Amino acid sequence: MTSLATSVDQVAESTGFSGVVRVDVGDEVVLERAYGLADRARGIPMAPDTRIGVASGGKTFTALAVLRLVEEGALSLDTRARDLLGADLPLIDDGVTVEHLLSHRSGIGDYLDEDEIEDGTDYLMAVPVHRLDSAGSYLEVLDGYPQRFPPGTGFVYCNGAYCVLAILAERASGTTYHDLVRTQVLQRAGLTRTDFLRSDELPGDAAWGYLRTDGLRTNVLHLPVVGGGDGGIFTTAGDVAALWAALDAGRVVSCETYTDMVRPRSEAQADGRTYGLGFWLRDDWVSASGYDAGASFRSMHRPGLTWSVLSNTTEGTWAMAPPLEELLVGNEAAR
Repeated sequence: MTSLATSVDQVAESTGFSGVVRVDVGDEVVLERAYGLADRARGIPMAPDTRIGVASGGKTFTALAVLRLVEEGALSLDTRARDLLGADLPLIDDGVTVEHLLSHRSGIGDYLDEDEIEDGTDYLMAVPVHRLDSAGSYLEVLDGYPQRFPPGTGFVYCNGAYCVLAILAERASGTTYHDLVRTQVLQRAGLTRTDFLRSDELPGDAAWGYLRTDGLRTNVLHLPVVGGGDGGIFTTAGDVAALWAALDAGRVVSCETYTDMVRPRSEAQADGRTYGLGFWLRDDWVSASGYDAGASFRSMHRPGLTWSVLSNTTEGTWAMAPPLEELLVGNEAAR
């Protein structure tokens, strides 16, 4: 893996990458590199175990928590959102189900429509971000967006759908969304470095998210103060690898449930990917990814090989991930 490490170092240097790159082959960590600064103002360097926000990578955790409730019988994939929403969010079609929301086939209007945002660093939330600290707090953000198409008739990536899922999970379980993820996903997978951290009181082992490759401006005014159903959890490259291992072993959800989660529910996108329930899929790869102001993330996995890129800048992962993937796919020693 010497040539791989050299290549990754070169990409990091040429792009100003800030974050962590890790490659696991079987049970062996063959590459783990940290670059840049976790805290620019104080000059604190990034470390392999620095906790980094992974934006929409958090949707995978939401999906797993929901499927745990399905396994326990508190929810089913056919549960209608309306049965738990009651009079809340009246513009959501009465036919929208948990499966529609998980697979981005609900057709509900999205509070954060990525097709209409040219630059993620320009987007500001419609309400003060300090008020968004629980699943229920998103109700005022989600309300007022009309249904885009009948549920089940198309695929459109929808952030709001996962915020709705967090609300449904709370109401079905009687447990807060954050605690549900902690008990049903993090503890079961043995993830000790993953959690929902407040952006206004980050601990010293967490990376601040930066809007640009240089400068001191962080993302604290752009994102909810605490991550929600559609993203924002903090984790490490090591915990990401541990999550994939736990999924393969059936320690979070059963192997049968996981197999169903990685069954395609959408038509192929322009880049060849399809979508299951909380996971992107392409060929024999399963992946989780995220992009937001001051955060970018991609982790791809197939049995025996995992690679992850976590960055505390908006575009950092997208400079590192393509060449890394090309190197790994063509490297027989990494298979």
